[in-house]
Amino acid sequence: MRSAHVLTALAIVASGSLFVNCSGSNGQDGAAGTPGDRGDPGGKGDPGNPGDKGDPGAAGEAGTNGTNGEAGANGTNGKNAPDPRFPRSSLVALSFVDDLGTGATNFAELVKKRVEQYGNATLPAGVQFPLAHATTDSVRTLAGINTNVVASWLDPMKWDASASGARFGANADYTAYFGDGWNASGNAPQWNGSGDAAWMWINHEYVSNAAPTSATAPKGQAAFLADNMAAWGMLSGDPRSNAWSDGDLVKYINQEKKELGGSWVHIVRDAASGEWHLDRGAANLRYDATSNTLTKLTGASLSGTEKDDKGVALPSDVIPGIMGNCSGGQTPWGTVITAEENVQDYYGDFESCWDSDQKFVTGAGFDPGKAIAYTFTPSTSAAFGRSSDTNARHARDGYGWLVEIDPGKAASEYYGKTTAGDGHKKLGAMGRARWENATFVTDGSWKLNPGKPITMYAGDDRRGGRMFKWVSKDNYTAGMTRAQTRALLDEGSLYVAHFAGLDNLTGDTLVGGATPTETAPGTGKWIKISLDSTDIAPNAAALGTATKTVGEALKDNSWNGIGGFTTDLDVRRALFTACAKIGVMELNRPEDLEWNPKDSSGTPRLYVAFTNHGRKTALDQDGKLFDPAKHTTDSKVRNDKVGSIFAIEDGTSGSFKYFRVWKGTDKGDTFGTANPDNIMIDKDGGVWFGTDGAFGTAKTADGLYYLDLDPAHKTVSKPTYGLAFRVAAGPSDSEATGPSFSSDMRTIFFSVQHPGEDSYSSWPGR
Repeated sequence: MRSAHVLTALAIVASGSLFVNCSGSNGQDGAAGTPGDRGDPGGKGDPGNPGDKGDPGAAGEAGTNGTNGEAGANGTNGKNAPDPRFPRSSLVALSFVDDLGTGATNFAELVKKRVEQYGNATLPAGVQFPLAHATTDSVRTLAGINTNVVASWLDPMKWDASASGARFGANADYTAYFGDGWNASGNAPQWNGSGDAAWMWINHEYVSNAAPTSATAPKGQAAFLADNMAAWGMLSGDPRSNAWSDGDLVKYINQEKKELGGSWVHIVRDAASGEWHLDRGAANLRYDATSNTLTKLTGASLSGTEKDDKGVALPSDVIPGIMGNCSGGQTPWGTVITAEENVQDYYGDFESCWDSDQKFVTGAGFDPGKAIAYTFTPSTSAAFGRSSDTNARHARDGYGWLVEIDPGKAASEYYGKTTAGDGHKKLGAMGRARWENATFVTDGSWKLNPGKPITMYAGDDRRGGRMFKWVSKDNYTAGMTRAQTRALLDEGSLYVAHFAGLDNLTGDTLVGGATPTETAPGTGKWIKISLDSTDIAPNAAALGTATKTVGEALKDNSWNGIGGFTTDLDVRRALFTACAKIGVMELNRPEDLEWNPKDSSGTPRLYVAFTNHGRKTALDQDGKLFDPAKHTTDSKVRNDKVGSIFAIEDGTSGSFKYFRVWKGTDKGDTFGTANPDNIMIDKDGGVWFGTDGAFGTAKTADGLYYLDLDPAHKTVSKPTYGLAFRVAAGPSDSEATGPSFSSDMRTIFFSVQHPGEDSYSSWPGR
C-alpha cells in the first residue's frame, strides 16, 4: 500500500489551499490507515516428490490353524476330477509341408532323398538326418514335417460329450487309411482316394495298469478311467478308495470293455496348416468288447450258444464283443482285419498248459495218454470273468481269432444278419492264436491275383510263436462281387512255417552261428497242419518214427508228451500246442508280417518283425518237448533282447528261403534301436517299421524308421543298405505302433500307445 504523508498532500491539493515552503522541516506521520480487504486465495501448488519408503514392520504372530473342511463330492470340480495332463494314448499325424529344397512331393520321397544325400556324403550342412537319438515327452520328427494330435483316449468322437457319447478308445494300435472315394472303378483301398479326407480304422488294445478290486484302488490308466466314470456320475463310491462295492466293480468292468475294440472315424486335413482333425459331424462308430458289437464265427463253430451281456441268447456261432485288438490288415476288397491278441487275460487262457518260460504244465487238460480236453467256461479271476454279473461272462473259445470288420456297418451287424456277405465275422478257418496281424498276397496294384486262391499270412505273437499261411480252397476270379470274395475266407488250408536249420539257442542265426543272408539263406518248409496232413512231422526222426506224418502225430495221444487232437477244430483252437506237438521251430515273437509286391529286389517278399525272446523254449533243437521235470535245467534262455527283421521268399514244393535284413542293438545312437514291431510297406515297395521296447533296451525313445533295402545303396560312398533311419520318435515309455500312410504318402499316421505306463509322462498335455 502507499505511505500516509502522500495521502495528506493529495487531500490539500484537492481542497484548493496550497502552501509552498522549500526549506521547512518534515511534518509528523499521520495515523495508520485501516487494513484493506483480503485478496482471493492463490491456486494449488505442484505436488511435492514422494517421501522415502519406511522400514518394514515386524511380522505379526502366526494365526491358529483352521479346521479341515468336509470332503467335496465327486464331480468335475471335486477331488476326483480327471487331470487333463494325465498321459493318454493318441492318434498322431506327421504331415509333409515343405520339401526343403529336395524336390520331394511327399513324406516318403523326402526321407528317401535324404538317404541318397547321406549315402553320397552330400547332406546339406545343418540338416539333422536321421532324427537324433533322445528320450523326451513329445513327438519329434524331421524338418519339413508338421505334427499334430488327431484324437486321444476318451475324446468325444461326435459333438455329444455326455457320459453315453461315443469316445475314442484306449491304447490305440493298428491304423488303416481309406481315402474318400477309394472304391471308384474297382480300386483297392491302398493308395487310392483322397489324400485330404478319409475314413480311418484304429485298434484299441487294452487299458494299462491295475484295475480296481474290492480291496484295492485302481492304478495308472485304470485310475484315470475310474476318475472319469466318477465325473460322469456313474459310480456310487470314491474311485480312489481301496474298498470298491460290487456294483461299482461291475460298472467298471463294463466300461473297460467299452474302451477296447476299434474306432471308425472320418478325418479331414486343414489346407492351410496341413494338420488333420476329427470330423465330429460324420457317422463315426465304435466297436468294442461288449455285446453291442456282434460277429459271426465262420469256418469253425463255438462250444455252445452264446448270450449277450443281458443274458439273451444269441443266434448260433454269434459272438459278443471283440478284444485284445493289436495289429491287423487292410483287405484288397475294403474291409479290415483286426487281430485279437492277448485275450487270455480277459476270460482265461485256452492253452493253460504252458507257463511264461514255455514249460509244459500238467493237469491242464493236455496231458499225454488221452485226448485233449478243453476248458470253455470263463475264469472268474480273469479281467472280465471276475464280474459278478454272470451275463457279462463269456466262453473262452469265442476270442483269439482274426476278425473281419465290415467298417461303417453298425457294430451289431454280424455277418449275414441282414444281407448275405455283409457284416462282421471271425475267421475260424485261420484258427486261434495270439494274433498280431494279417497280410494278403496281391499284385503290384494291391489287388488279388485272378485265377489264384487268396493267400493270407499271420503271426502268433508270443515267445515261441510261429508264422502261418492260409490258402483258400477256391480261387478268386475276376469280376467276383465283394460278398463272393469274402465267402472265400470260410474254407481253406492252414500251413505253419518250419525254419529248418535255425539255431534253437538264438532263434535268429543258423546252427553253427552263421547269420542267414540273402546270398546264404536258410531254407524252410510250409507244413500243412491238420489231421489229414501227409507232411512229415519235423520231430519224426528225433522221436524214433521217421515217417510219422503230421496228421498221425496230432492224433497220437502221447506223441511228444502231449495229448491227442480228435478234430481239426480242436487243432485250430490251440495252434501253439499243436505246433509244439509236431516239433515246429519256435520263433522270437513274430509281431508283424507284411507282403511287399513291389520289393526293391525285384522279387515279392514277405517281411516279418521278430521283436525279441528272453525266456526259455518248450522244445529242443530237434523239436522234442523238454521233460517238464527237467525243463528248468535242460531248456536254455534265448538271449535275444533286441529283435530283428527277416525277409521270406516263397519257393516251390512248399519251401521258402529266409534271411535277416536288420538286427537291433542295445546301444541307442544315430542308427541304434531295438525291438521292431509293426512293419509298413509304402506305395513304391519301401520298408518302414515302428519299435516297442527300445526305451528300455536301447535307451532311446520308441519311434518310426525307414529301412533302406535298395540294392543300389550297397555301393555308394557311404553304404546305407540295411541301415534304419529314424524319422520320428514318440514320448518316452510309449510304443510307436500302427503306422499307415495316407493315399498320397504326404502323411504318416501312427499311434502313441501306453505313454506313462511305467515312467513319467503327461502326453499329450491337453
